[in-house]
Amino acid sequence: MLVLRLLNVVAPAYFLCISLVTFVLQIFLFIPSMFRDPSTTPLFSPALLHGALFLFLSANALGNYVLVIQSPPEDLGKGLNLGKGAEVVADWLDGSRSPGSALPSTHFCRLCARVTQRHDHHCFFTGNCIGSRNMRNFIMFCLYTSLACLDSLVAGMVYISAALSMSFANPLAFFTLLPHSISQFFSGALLSSEMFVILMLYLWLGIGLACAGFCCHQMLLILRGQTRYQVRKGMVVRARPWKENLQEVFGKRWLLGLLIPVLNVGSDYHRQKEK
Repeated sequence: MLVLRLLNVVAPAYFLCISLVTFVLQIFLFIPSMFRDPSTTPLFSPALLHGALFLFLSANALGNYVLVIQSPPEDLGKGLNLGKGAEVVADWLDGSRSPGSALPSTHFCRLCARVTQRHDHHCFFTGNCIGSRNMRNFIMFCLYTSLACLDSLVAGMVYISAALSMSFANPLAFFTLLPHSISQFFSGALLSSEMFVILMLYLWLGIGLACAGFCCHQMLLILRGQTRYQVRKGMVVRARPWKENLQEVFGKRWLLGLLIPVLNVGSDYHRQKEK
């Protein structure tokens, strides 16, 4: 438990550090290197368009990240009917679902110390549980993080290609870049800044693929009307049309949430809260 609590603190700091490094490299290194002659740069130049795209992706990723943190699942521990007797309460404290619980998809999280509705999992990178209130923002966070990493990966490869006069036309060139760069770095033929960018390329690739895979897996569960906690516990869910499952998570204003980071005010959860 101590290791999990420490990870719950270190992981968000790690994500924010990577985000800051990515932003600095993009704004002060990659984008300026795309300008050949700033005095004759047209308004819709590739460098300016790339900068606008990166700012859009970064704003959505960080905006949804903040909304996930600021919108934790509601603590149902006080109002939930946990049944009578200390044994039933102990079942909740162990993280298992008690037979007399009122809501079948609730779960007690030891790290958050609360009972969450439609509990999916505990995200260490946000230090928060993912449930009915912040599921949409969490998926948008994963989506835009993967896109921002892909954008940074492409920009970094363009920068390294120009700095080292190499081509990535051969797909194997990227996978052989790291071992060759390490040997050149220790021989003094490669600058420390260029070596740092090369290391970041592989980090962006790993984070981007992980976020993209997690986002696709989460969308598959939503289409089925399931959560990761229900799948892990083997709970049987009521079959519903996939459109209803999507609307329950994304609401009717899904297009607005796709373009800008906003709370999911049109979801079924918020409509139930208003009643």
